[in-house]
Amino acid sequence: MLRNRLEWLALLTMVLGGTSALAADKKPNVLFLFTDDQRADTIHALGNPVIRTPNLDRLVEDGFVFNNAYCMGSTRGAVCLPSRTMLHSGRSLFHLANVANGPNLGKTMTEAGYETFHLSKRGNTPHALHKHFQHSSYLNDAAERRNGYAGRTAANAAIEFLKNRKKDKPFFIYLGFAGPHDPRGTNEKFRSLYDRDKIPLPANYLPFHPFDNGELMIRDEKLAPWPRTKEEIRRHLFDYYAMISHMDMQIGRIFKTLEESGEFDNTIIIFSSDHGLAIGSHGLMGKQSLYEHSMKSPLIFKGPGIKKGKSDAFAYLFDIYPTICDLVGAAIPKEVEGKSLVPIMKGTQSSVRDVIFLAYRDVMRAVRKGDWKLIRYPQVNVTQLFNLKDDPHEINNLAGKAEYARRVQEMMALLKQQQKVYDDTLPLTVANPKPAAVDVETFFKKVPKKKPKKS
Repeated sequence: MLRNRLEWLALLTMVLGGTSALAADKKPNVLFLFTDDQRADTIHALGNPVIRTPNLDRLVEDGFVFNNAYCMGSTRGAVCLPSRTMLHSGRSLFHLANVANGPNLGKTMTEAGYETFHLSKRGNTPHALHKHFQHSSYLNDAAERRNGYAGRTAANAAIEFLKNRKKDKPFFIYLGFAGPHDPRGTNEKFRSLYDRDKIPLPANYLPFHPFDNGELMIRDEKLAPWPRTKEEIRRHLFDYYAMISHMDMQIGRIFKTLEESGEFDNTIIIFSSDHGLAIGSHGLMGKQSLYEHSMKSPLIFKGPGIKKGKSDAFAYLFDIYPTICDLVGAAIPKEVEGKSLVPIMKGTQSSVRDVIFLAYRDVMRAVRKGDWKLIRYPQVNVTQLFNLKDDPHEINNLAGKAEYARRVQEMMALLKQQQKVYDDTLPLTVANPKPAAVDVETFFKKVPKKKPKKS
């Protein structure tokens, strides 16, 4: 009898041990949630006391947060296109030529044994990159934004895939939402979460931008009249927050589906956005600037093997590609310029880069090292210098003060060095600069009185 019990225990140990070994070898699923135009400061658990985001809060509270994640910038007004191209190719801004012929996220994850699913808005990443997903489709983003139920169509599609997919492979889902990009149709339930008249203005709110930054006439800047009144900015923030809260609820539906299927605990969840947005900050409305509010994105990782924590280390959105590879044990293609953030999450490194370089068309360049950030506007020969530790909202320009002259020189030299690293050839000074000062009455009479076109 004893012998039989011992044999039974030995067999049970083998079975349990084998089950544990199989579980340990099981690849994690990946759910990558990517929004459009969402500022880094629009999550309640990251310090915004007004916005309601319980499901994103859950990721923050259980996951790893990167506080300094940046879109590198754009070579065109529609910042989302180069941002997403960098994301899917792992390449930097001035190295995006011929990315269709190189490695991309969908192809890499398919080759790594994943069943891959893509859904996003059309036209904001080359189709040549999306076609490598085994399941790929697009949103009607205009309808999705206007119907009052932002994120519902995307969530429905992801849930349907999760319920009907084959279970013989792990899944990789890239779900690109259409919001909170304008136009912002919102429904009464989520509008009722906010009192429009009490929504705080951005700390760096201004009625006008203090000088001509080269993009004051672009489409996004025509979304609100000049000057930007407090009432108008609150109206935009009201719709923006309501839209984000509705998308958060839709994200919660996806989480529930994962929990019901037993896959939640074996799924790496990533949340980010293609860039930020001004909405009254510095007197601007859009993302066509190199201020923190426009170039920073939320970035959160949660899942098996990821410890709870946060870091101020610098990251680019195109670091997400190699980070996913590292997390799931896939080879990182040699063409990928991004750097895995896994060593930061594991605590074996404090950073993967010391400098952030930013660029927007031919009108702005910026560099950040430590707490110091310099923005250069070469068409008007204007320089801004900020200490982000003392001035996180970039309000106090130190560039014109004599005691910071050496710091300006050092940061300009660093900016030029970074241009060489990333093959950016734009001159930082022009011989015949345009006037920097804006004659408000004259300048804004030029603004066409018509509805902005979709971007």
